[in-house]
Amino acid sequence: MVRVLATSDAIIVGVRADDPEPARIVSYARERDATLDAEDHIKIVLDTYRDGRSGYVFAVNANGARYDALVGNQAAEGERADWDGVWEAATARTPSGWSAEIRIPLKSILFRPKLAEWGFNIERRIQRLQETDRWAGPRRDYRVTVTSQAGLLTGVPRFDLGIGLSVRPSVTGGLARDSVAAPTVDRSHASLDITQRLGNNGLASVTFNTDFAETEVDSRRINLTRFPLFFPEKRTFFLEGADIFDFGLGLEGDLVPFFSRRIGLVEDSLGESEQVPLDAGIKVNGRFGGTNVGALAVRTGDVAGLPTANTLGVVRIKQNVLQESSVGILATAGDPLGRSGRWMAGPDFLYQTSRFRGDKNLLVGAWMLGSGGTGVTGGRDAGGVAIAYPNDLWDAGFSYKRIGESFDPSIGFVPRSGVQIARLAYVWQPRPTRPIGPLHIRQCFWENELTYVAGLSGTWQSYEYFMAPINCRLESGDRFEFNIIPTGERLADTFAVADNVVIPAGTYRFFRFRLEAGLAMKRRFTTQLTWWFGRFYNGRLDQFEAVGAWKPSSLVIVEFSGEHDVGRMPEGSFTQDLASTRLRIDVSPDLQLSSLWQYDTESRTVGTNTRLRWTYRPLGDLFVVYNHNLRTRDPVTAQPELTFASNQLLVKLQYAFRY
Repeated sequence: MVRVLATSDAIIVGVRADDPEPARIVSYARERDATLDAEDHIKIVLDTYRDGRSGYVFAVNANGARYDALVGNQAAEGERADWDGVWEAATARTPSGWSAEIRIPLKSILFRPKLAEWGFNIERRIQRLQETDRWAGPRRDYRVTVTSQAGLLTGVPRFDLGIGLSVRPSVTGGLARDSVAAPTVDRSHASLDITQRLGNNGLASVTFNTDFAETEVDSRRINLTRFPLFFPEKRTFFLEGADIFDFGLGLEGDLVPFFSRRIGLVEDSLGESEQVPLDAGIKVNGRFGGTNVGALAVRTGDVAGLPTANTLGVVRIKQNVLQESSVGILATAGDPLGRSGRWMAGPDFLYQTSRFRGDKNLLVGAWMLGSGGTGVTGGRDAGGVAIAYPNDLWDAGFSYKRIGESFDPSIGFVPRSGVQIARLAYVWQPRPTRPIGPLHIRQCFWENELTYVAGLSGTWQSYEYFMAPINCRLESGDRFEFNIIPTGERLADTFAVADNVVIPAGTYRFFRFRLEAGLAMKRRFTTQLTWWFGRFYNGRLDQFEAVGAWKPSSLVIVEFSGEHDVGRMPEGSFTQDLASTRLRIDVSPDLQLSSLWQYDTESRTVGTNTRLRWTYRPLGDLFVVYNHNLRTRDPVTAQPELTFASNQLLVKLQYAFRY
């Protein structure tokens, strides 16, 4: 049963989720932004513009853990889970199941003025049954985020939003030591964020002396490729309205035109990351009629030895056309290291429908970009086309992109330039109607994905054909998979895969294989084990991976992951290890302590990131963050020795005043 109420400044949703076996409700998480897909939960989607392209997602489990997101650039393809809004939720267990009350302040979201009807949908997950119940659009081809299939929330009143001003000061106090020989320095800091609503459907944000003390550290990863790794944005200022800045279809990590992590983080001459102060920034985002607008300008400060005091800007305009489609333009200017005259700009078009052949999803997109700067010559353009058919039984897609040899978006991410990349993928996802031998299979996923990369002249550089002849999930939720991956690489230069192991230039063709099995996430102890094996260039590589969690209660959760790689090459053998564990103590959805410990053999350091978050008011937070790093090898003698590397203690208090 669902009830929706409206006050002068909030939407309130009440849900009663009856269950004949309340003792079997799957609910462990309590922390903010927990992944609730593997637990019993309620998910609400609001399309506050009635455009069938955008929306807000709010979810809560039976413990009161809150999750929120923005509907992604292509509604048929998911959510932007990195967005955080201010809202409240409370839950209760009952003899007949559980219930939830959700309060969403209207000052936390944007909406079209004078609109008396919003798109609305609600979905319930019963994890032990792998059952999903939905109010509107209950077809397997549609996700709940396909807002064109949402129902209607009628009788939406006029809301009183005051003057729409929010002022959030924050104060950070702390100390840090960057090395054994370094003195302890004061890291105290004060910052100010101000937002002003531009009517009901726009928001202007200004930040001064921006502080990111509460941002979680990145999870370490082993990189056995010759390309840089991609790490997601986690900073709040850049995440507000991030869906508007999405660009193009089918880019798939081969090119990210606007990558906000380029702002405030650069590499020095030794390849080490340096944090750059963000002195000031202004951001405008909103939807005005059928036009989506996003603009960002920031001024970064000095870092010793690097030319980082620069002004950077991004503009995104996207116009809704047809029923669910859009056409737009994206432009950036400036360079994090001050290289002269840097810019990038280009248009994109997306045709999207959730009514292809009556009730199927179809997306077709095209995009073009150009970049430039003082002294840059050669091909500075990029472009591509893509088509996607993301549905339940068949999920298929094709994309092609061409990236010029001198295409270099200064505020973007391009792992490799001077290439043509074609990708063809399809997945058949049947649900057997009867047991296959002793196995009660819920669904199988027979995957095929071919990626082919060639130079601009047409000479191939690499290919990979990923196939899954076996990939099934059982009725219990447990799963198993076997993959075959023929791979080809043509190296024009040598490639250092590990310390003192350099693969010569040349042409390589080899097969990789993967075996994987995982326990259902509904279990108190869950794990997934993976073994990659087979040839690797001119040698052999075995990769053993484990990831999982032990959930003795909702108060204490222990997560773990590890990787052990063993390479045996003609040029030499190597071993790389990575291990991490996170202890979560979740006293309530508003008070959580998390401690992440990580070690890898490449950096030879043990790093800890301990973070306490107390949301003492819906608009106020207290963070206590302690980072400590230890070296496991003496940097001078290279002998095993556990020594101090660095540490940092920060306490941050923030509160938002809304008027």
